[in-house]
Amino acid sequence: MSQAVEPQLYALLERIVTSEGFEFVHGEFSGRGNNSLLRIYIDKPGGVTHQDCSHISNQIGTVLDIEDLIPHQYVLEVSSPGVDRGLYKKSDYTRFAGHTIRLKTHQAVEGRRNFRGRLEGIEGDQVKLHLEPKGEIVFIPFDGISAANLEVDLDELLRRAKQTPS
Repeated sequence: MSQAVEPQLYALLERIVTSEGFEFVHGEFSGRGNNSLLRIYIDKPGGVTHQDCSHISNQIGTVLDIEDLIPHQYVLEVSSPGVDRGLYKKSDYTRFAGHTIRLKTHQAVEGRRNFRGRLEGIEGDQVKLHLEPKGEIVFIPFDGISAANLEVDLDELLRRAKQTPS
């Protein structure tokens, strides 16, 4: 199970990643104590390469060694958010409006905890989701979301692949 990164560490990670010209998507710990994994997701226009991840890992590792903010051993992993990118910040819900997402809540909203639909954006502290096939609109409290990810649309990917010249 993943745990959020403490605000002081989160701010430091974000500062390091953005100073290198990347977007800091998210950071989280999994595992406990000396078996901890600090996972950092980064992105940039056009996608992230292995070299990018290695570079950011070196930058973060050096600063974390100096700052000594993590009192136990851990493994650092830096990766791209992938095609099923997680949505973590309010700005993600604006940026990816129009995309299909899967979303889970901590507590039931309108009698359910799992949702799939087209993201319509965020209004105040509520995520607006258009559910198929009935066309229902549901508002989900941002703080009530336990996980949300973009859903890969294979039909759309195939359509784009056919349009792209080889």
